[in-house]
Amino acid sequence: MIQQLAIQSLGAGVGVFIGVLIGLSIRKRKGRTDGLLGGSVFVTASAAAGLAMIVMMAMKYLTS
Repeated sequence: MIQQLAIQSLGAGVGVFIGVLIGLSIRKRKGRTDGLLGGSVFVTASAAAGLAMIVMMAMKYLTS
């Protein structure tokens, strides 16, 4: 059941990861590194994608 929810929520996670990765890369190039986890764009984007997947999985679980 958890695997099925994760597969169904994968699109949201990938979309958020790519969007945050692009946005934070531009921001870091301008010299604004505040708010990054561990000073890393990749780690911050991964954390945001993981959180988005968890929220989407919860929404799908509660609505089914």
